Parts: sequence; structure tokens; C-alpha cells
Amino acid sequence: MKHGFIRVAAATPHIRLADCSYNAERIIDFIEKAEKQDVKLLVFPELCVTGYTCSDLFLQDILLQRAMEQVKKVAEATRGKEIAAIIGFPYKRTGRLYNTAAVVQGGKVLGLVPKLNIPNYGEFYELRYFVPGPGKAVKVDFLGEEVYFGSKILFECVDIPDFVFGVEICEDLWVPLSPGNTHCLEGATIIANLSASNEIVGKAEYRRELVKSQSNRLICGYVYADAGEGESTTDIVFSGHNLIAENGVILSESERFKDEIIINEIDLGIIQSDRRRMNTYHLQAVDSDYVRIRYSMQKEKYELKELDLIRKIDPSPFIADDSIELNKRCHDIFKIQVMGLKARLGHIGAKSAVIGVSGGLDSTLALLVTHRAFELLGLDKKNILAVTMPGFGTSQRTYNNALSIAKCFGASILEIPIKDAVIQHFKDIGHDAGIHDITYENSQARERTQVLMDLANKHDGLMIGTGDMSELVLGWTTYSGDHMSMYGVNASVPKTLIRSIVKWYADTTENKEISALLGDILDTPISPELIPPGEGKDYQRTEDYIGPYELHDFFIFYVLRYGFSPEKVYRLAQTAFSQKYDKEEILKWLQVFYRRFFAQQYKRSCLPDGPKVGSVAISPRGDLRMPSDAKAKLWLEELNSITL
Repeated sequence: MKHGFIRVAAATPHIRLADCSYNAERIIDFIEKAEKQDVKLLVFPELCVTGYTCSDLFLQDILLQRAMEQVKKVAEATRGKEIAAIIGFPYKRTGRLYNTAAVVQGGKVLGLVPKLNIPNYGEFYELRYFVPGPGKAVKVDFLGEEVYFGSKILFECVDIPDFVFGVEICEDLWVPLSPGNTHCLEGATIIANLSASNEIVGKAEYRRELVKSQSNRLICGYVYADAGEGESTTDIVFSGHNLIAENGVILSESERFKDEIIINEIDLGIIQSDRRRMNTYHLQAVDSDYVRIRYSMQKEKYELKELDLIRKIDPSPFIADDSIELNKRCHDIFKIQVMGLKARLGHIGAKSAVIGVSGGLDSTLALLVTHRAFELLGLDKKNILAVTMPGFGTSQRTYNNALSIAKCFGASILEIPIKDAVIQHFKDIGHDAGIHDITYENSQARERTQVLMDLANKHDGLMIGTGDMSELVLGWTTYSGDHMSMYGVNASVPKTLIRSIVKWYADTTENKEISALLGDILDTPISPELIPPGEGKDYQRTEDYIGPYELHDFFIFYVLRYGFSPEKVYRLAQTAFSQKYDKEEILKWLQVFYRRFFAQQYKRSCLPDGPKVGSVAISPRGDLRMPSDAKAKLWLEELNSITL
């Protein structure tokens, strides 16, 4: 698939113990079904050709022979297909029996991977039949076909960049050092696990967390297929608990006790991006014992398809879907902001804090953070100077909200209108006050910043910056105006998350007056309020100029977090916002994003300090070291080539 997506699946077929031909037919049925859905990797459970619970039947030659024959049959069923399938069976060789996974594709057995860790405790007694397989791969004769047999094998698809998978079997995942560790360090992006994990109380939760954490720690995709119906229930019961994970996120999970196939896409781009950023990932030297088996999708000139994605693309990547998790995240971010400011105030011995309050979201959150920092420091809230500076476009609603919220938190309120000072400034520089251009707007922002800086000096205090990360990425700030402060508490918080934190505060505070005020601030349209409204016209709306913040925050996440190409970002946005924005509008604002992002780096290169709260940040001291003179040409050219 295009843009780094690979569609994978985990399937639990209904089996009959020791009925290899029946089981093979069920496996082939799933292969046919998955192939029609463009699945490129299909994983089946451990020993699914025979059944896991055959017990002493594994000592019967006929069962072992028929199992190999059916593996060959399943391999033949993949002829002419693109899909690679992995099936489990008992493999006998040189007087030993191995719990083995066969990787089949294109009508052939590509390789045989044995289980390394053989459990022999509790209800498991696999050592009665099986021995650990070799690590180093060796060539073996498999029913007249020469194939590699061993754990240290990686399978590489030549047609899909970065699609490299390794195999481990059940217990291999549960041990302290799994084969998947070395597979990934040797280049595997996906780990397939064939499992027969029985169901007992609490095990499903542990299994889910194990798969989730393994995919996170190894920075990989993880496809886990579990045994289900048809296995013996003499002592143990199997639930068919299938899982697909990616970098610590469960993408799909089957309903337990119901044999089914789960399908989703793994984003190889996310995996490779995270590995590139983590320069400690490849500490292990290349293992010369590894064998890399390359295979093709059958066609001479394979073209990657652009399919509709099954996986959910969250339109708000900075905001958790789950309300409990969102509340926790808001609490943690708020605490980080507070502790950062508390440390800075204590370090410099500031006796006061100065904040320009506008009645908008950003300044409101900055006030909430400052108030809490003062509480922790035991400082008098009256030493918080909340300064309102009405200008040409200030509305009565925001003016009243600014005064009210400052009063509620016990801050000292100072009102300093800036109109006269700005008009005088216009006279000084020879600017016509009737021309509402960038000079008209920026003069107000710089006047306000001068007032706040001077007040901080006068009162031996710290001027608190209120600007958020979304505005800073887009350059929607006035250089040496609201762009500048002595400490920017919101500098790494995107606008959509600012809104969530303020709402969280409103929902959790016991003060009904504060809650109501915050509710009205949340409902107020975002505006710089720099231009007076005309007759019958509404106030400035920021999003009319630069585009919807929810789109830009989406772009910020995928451009800065993963470095995705413009075409891929556009595709993801289409999927995420298909019900809200048309293709033309998304493309328009994405072009605006790239133009502004590149053109405004000079502002970000001299940002004041501020606390980092998430994995995406733009501090020039570490998170975004970008030249101010870089051109957006390559990125815009790719967008311009898109056909709507």
C-alpha cells in the first residue's frame, strides 16, 4: 500500500484436533478471504495445522507426516497471490521435533522458524515432545524443497519499502529476552507471534499489555494470533484472543471466545520515523548469523495501491479519545506548566508576575497556571498583575471576561488602554490610522508587550508569555510583540489542547462562578481583536485568516512528530476529516501551513524558555533546530502535484 501502510491480519480458524486436512482447508479459506481484502501478512495460531493440544499424538509419525504435507498444500494455495501467511505445525528433523512456524508465499515455503523457549511449567509440558530450535539458520530439505530453518531469519518484501518481518512463537514473547528483540534490532519492522495462550482469569489483560508494551519498546508493529475453538478442553481453554499493535497502541483486538479474523494497517512510516529519532535504538552490531529471505509480490512492476484505510485516523491527535485518559493528560500537562513556572519564579526570586489578560483561551490558561504556581510558592495572589489593555478591536465580551477571571483568582487588576499611545506612535512613524494593515495590527501587539515588560521591571517580576504552540508554528505572532516574554508557559501546548485543559479546569473546579466564566471564554470565537468591527460586521476571526486550528494541529502532529511527506499528511487529513472538510479545503490550508511554517522559523529561533509538555515541541534549544532560511519549495511542489 502507498504511504508506508501495510495491511496485516491475525486469524483463528476453527480446527479439529489431529485432522490436518480439515485444518488446512480452514486456513486456506482465511487466506482467500484475506487476499481479497488486500492483506499482505496473515498470521495463524501456534500448531494450527494439527492443534496445540494433541499431547502424545505428537509422537505419532503419521500425524507429523500429514502435517508437513498440509503445510505444502497451504503453500500451494498462495500461488499467484500477494499475501504472505504464517502457520504453525510440528516439524521433525534428525530425530528431533520442533514447534515451528512456516512462512508461505507465492506457492512456496519461504522459511521455517522454530520456537526457542519451550514452556514446561504449570499446565504446559511441551518439553515432553519439543526441543528448542536452533538460532542460526541452516538449509533443510522440506519435502523436496530447500528452505532455511532457524530463528534468526527475517523476511523482506522487495516491493514494499520497510516491510520486514520476523517470527516468534508464544512463550518467546513472555520471556525476559525475546527473539523479537534481536529481530527488530536487525531491521524487522513487524513481529508475528503464533500463540496458543490459554484463558484464565486476568490473563487477557496481561496479554494485551504485554503485546502493547513489546510493540512500544521495540518500536514495531506486532501481530498476535491465538488458538481458539477446537482445541481440547481437558484442562485448558483457549479464547482466540488476537491482537494487532503498533508502537504501544492496540489497533485491533478480537472478541474473545469467537473465532475470527482481525485486519488493520500498520504504518511503517511511524515505525521508521521513531527509530530514526531514537539514536540509541541500533546499539547492537549486525548479527552475521541472520538470514534475510527476500520475496516479491509476483509482478514484475509492482505498483503500490492506495486503499481506503481501515485503521482509525484521529482528527485530534493531541487529545485523548477516552475521557478519563484526557482528564489525566490535562491534569499532567497543567502540573508540568505549573512546576516549570514555579521553578523559574523561585530561581530568579521574582516577587510578582505580570500577565496580559485578554479574555481569550491562551491568557486564561496562563493565569490559571500562574495562580497555582503562586499557591505552591506561598506567594500573595495580589502580586499577580493581570493587565487588560483595551485596543481598537477589543470587544465588551472579552473585556468583561478578562476582568472577571482576574478578579476571581485574586489578582491585582490594572487597566491600561493603548489607543492613545498607538495613535501617537502612528503619528511618530507617519502611518495613517485609517489604514488597517500589518503595521496597524502589529503596533498594538508591540505596545502591549512594552507595557508588560516595563511593568515586570517596575514590580521586580516576571512577564508571563501566553502564546501557544499552534500560533508559534504558524508564525501568528508579532515579532518582538506577543512573540516575546520572560517565560512562555503555553509554548508547547497546541491550541486544541489549550481548549481541552481550560475545559478540564472548568469541569473540575468547585467554584461555580469560575466554571461559568471559563465556559463563556470557551464559547468565545478566537480573535486577535486588532481591527475594529465595521458596520454590521463581526469581529476578526483568526481561523478565517489562517485556517481551522484543528486542521493545523493535525498537520503539526504529523509533520513535526513523524516527518511525513505532504502527500501522506494530506491523505491522513482526508481520512480523519472526511465528514467535515472537502479535499480542496484541506489542500488549501495544508499549503498555507507549509508556507507559514517555513517563512516564520526566524520567530521560533529566538523563543523564550517554556516547559515542554509532550512529544511535539518547537524549542530552538532542542526540539526544532531548523534554519530560518530554508525554502518550502520541495513540500509545496509535492502538494501542487496532487490531482483532486
